[in-house]
Amino acid sequence: MVRQSDSCVASSAFLLFSVLISAASVPADASPDRSKTVEFNVKPGGVVHSFSENIGDYECSFTYASQGGTNEQWMMSVGLSDDDRLFSCSVWRPQGKSYLFFTQFKAELKGTKIEYADAYSQTSASGQSDVPLKPEEFTVSESTVTHNDGKFSAQLSKLTAIGRTRHDEL
Repeated sequence: MVRQSDSCVASSAFLLFSVLISAASVPADASPDRSKTVEFNVKPGGVVHSFSENIGDYECSFTYASQGGTNEQWMMSVGLSDDDRLFSCSVWRPQGKSYLFFTQFKAELKGTKIEYADAYSQTSASGQSDVPLKPEEFTVSESTVTHNDGKFSAQLSKLTAIGRTRHDEL
C-alpha cells in the first residue's frame, strides 16, 4: 500500500479536496473533456459488474460484486487537472450509507500512476460519516485500489483515487 509522510498526506488531502471541489462545481456548460459526473446502478446478486468512464486517454473503472437488497444509485466523477498532470476518480453512494455488502471491489485508473487513494465505509454507529477503511482492508498499487480478501469488512460507501498522468513537458 502506498504510505505517505504527514506533509505528503496533508498535501494529498488538499489536492483531493481541490479536485473534488472543482469536479462538484463544474458549470452546466463546462466541457466534458475536463470532468464529468455520471450516475450508475450498483447491482446485488454476487455477480461481478463493472462500470467505467474516461476523459481522453484516461479511464477509471470500478469493478465489484455485492449482496443483499436491491439496486442502488451510485455516482462516479472523473476529472483531469488544467495542466493534464492529474486524473481523479471518485465513486460514492450519494445517500452515504449503502445497504449492500460488497464481496469485492477494485478501482483501476488507466494511463496514470496512483499517488493518493482512500476508501470509506458507511456511517459508523456513532453517526460519523465517511469512516476510512482500515489500511489492512484494501491495497493500493500503481494503478488499482483493491479489497483485501478476508480482511475487507464488506462495507463501502466511497472510494477516491488520484493518479499522476504520464504527461510530458514540451
